[in-house]
Amino acid sequence: MLDWEELIRECTNCIRCDLGKTRTNIVIGRGNIHAPMMLIGEGPGEQEDKEGLPFVGPAGKLLDLLLNAMMIKEKYYYICNIVKCRPPGNRIPTDEEAAQCIPFLRNQVALIRPKIIVCLGSTAVKYVVDRNARITQIRGQWIDKKGYWIMPTFHPAALLRDDSKKVLMWKDFKKVKEKLDEIVANGECV
Repeated sequence: MLDWEELIRECTNCIRCDLGKTRTNIVIGRGNIHAPMMLIGEGPGEQEDKEGLPFVGPAGKLLDLLLNAMMIKEKYYYICNIVKCRPPGNRIPTDEEAAQCIPFLRNQVALIRPKIIVCLGSTAVKYVVDRNARITQIRGQWIDKKGYWIMPTFHPAALLRDDSKKVLMWKDFKKVKEKLDEIVANGECV
């Protein structure tokens, strides 16, 4: 396992797949590296590629609004993605691209040691929960896997396309907030 400095260096110099050759910036993560909760999305979009931070575009702003509305403080979460470089045209990462980045994500999980992992969208669910899992079938249900509480829910970008998903995602995050409050009350985190 790499420490944070080594991980950042490895990611920054990575050209394991073609995404590394076309990126503007590597997008590793943002938030508290000692947080009890990790939110995992698909990959950087155009704005994230420009700024080098995940979830700073329109979907990220919506996610921030949701976290604020749930009164989940920044010290309680860390946000990252399956892939660290922007796929052209914001397409879904290929299995090959994801396979090259998954070791970096596993390293992040090992360093942070979150209690809760929120999978934002089908790509995160595919690579974190199960390759055959369907977001529409398992979203909103806690999955206890390898000592992590995993909550699959929609990617915030899906809400920008379909308003009907907002109520469902809100319900999912109410469950996340309850679990987070329980963890904090039990002194299991910062």
